[in-house]
Amino acid sequence: MSKPAAALKLRTEDRDVLEDWLRAGNTPQGVGKHIEIVLLAADGMSNSRIAGHVGVSRPTVIEWRKRYWREGADSLWEIRPGRGRKPQISAQRIREVVRLTTDTVPHDATHWSCRTMASKVGLSAATVQRIWSAHGLKPHLVGTFKVSRDPDFTDKLIDVVGLYLHPPDKAVVLCVDEKSQVQALDRTQPGLPLGRAGAMTHDYKRNGTTTLFAALNTLDATVVGQCLPRHRHQEFSAFLRTLDRSYPDSDLHLIVDNYGARKHPNVVKWLQRHPRFQLHFIPTSSSWLNLVERWFRDLTDRRIRRDSFGSVGELVSVIDDYIKQHNEDPQPFKWTKTAELVIERSTAVKSFWGHYTRPSGMRGRAAGGANPAGPRGRRPPRSPGASRLPRSPGIWGSAGRR
Repeated sequence: MSKPAAALKLRTEDRDVLEDWLRAGNTPQGVGKHIEIVLLAADGMSNSRIAGHVGVSRPTVIEWRKRYWREGADSLWEIRPGRGRKPQISAQRIREVVRLTTDTVPHDATHWSCRTMASKVGLSAATVQRIWSAHGLKPHLVGTFKVSRDPDFTDKLIDVVGLYLHPPDKAVVLCVDEKSQVQALDRTQPGLPLGRAGAMTHDYKRNGTTTLFAALNTLDATVVGQCLPRHRHQEFSAFLRTLDRSYPDSDLHLIVDNYGARKHPNVVKWLQRHPRFQLHFIPTSSSWLNLVERWFRDLTDRRIRRDSFGSVGELVSVIDDYIKQHNEDPQPFKWTKTAELVIERSTAVKSFWGHYTRPSGMRGRAAGGANPAGPRGRRPPRSPGASRLPRSPGIWGSAGRR
């Protein structure tokens, strides 16, 4: 009869770590068995009794005792090559599911669903979903984007990004834009109380509109805002005068879009009389480059979209109150992407357009026309070495809270 094995000696502090892992709800069952074997062995229980208690064979107990002694606690999470459940679906079939998802469409739809793909390839819908999840595929979603065709795209981009990353000394950088025709919508019936989600009527009464002119300070995220009834050069000039009073002693660098009011003769004359104002134009179709757009999104999501307004005056009061509260505790946005990375991304998209061909079965586009969104709504491939760019505020740049 073999002699019982001696108690396994645990390394310093390993017992606390192993017991924490064993209690954790997200520890895999198999790993939990390995941990339990080691702890019982450390308590002096024989290998045979451990095997019966845990529900494994005696050689398995001996193996995990040796594994811990040689490699430490982290080795209890490792599964040797060739062990574990064998895959029932071959890599070739998985590649086929991915290829069909990205390069084809069903004959009666614009995109695949789990069930239509499962019917196509002879797998279960749950298996198709697992394959899609593993490869980051979401055929039911579609992103939007637009590439600027501004001939001065590079120069304007470098200028604006330079202001974000290397602002001039003793000057204020302001992102300026308008949120035009903000609607004072009043729902026809009161909203329902919050259950799984809020609810409001689909129809509404429009009580008028206002235009919010706003300037976001890129340094401290404070906002100067002014609601005006229309959206013309006269209103833009009035807002410039507001900024003149708000920042009386600093040079002002204003990041603006290409709206015609910016270049109206009266506005140009005003700027000539106030040389401390300098306008920096973003490229066309590049609103993602203006950080105030990110602030507009917060305003809409947090205060306007789900509210009801009985009049334009009520809407303006709510906007003014939101600006006041925001300025009490502003959270600056931080631009992180260099101009070089954005230009690289733009070049990759334009190159992608040059060799793109429609997936088989696609309909509804002119012959030979390219789908700028790429196969099945995917973004064009990144060039080697390019970092992944987040979706907000746009596919080119990145602006997040500091």
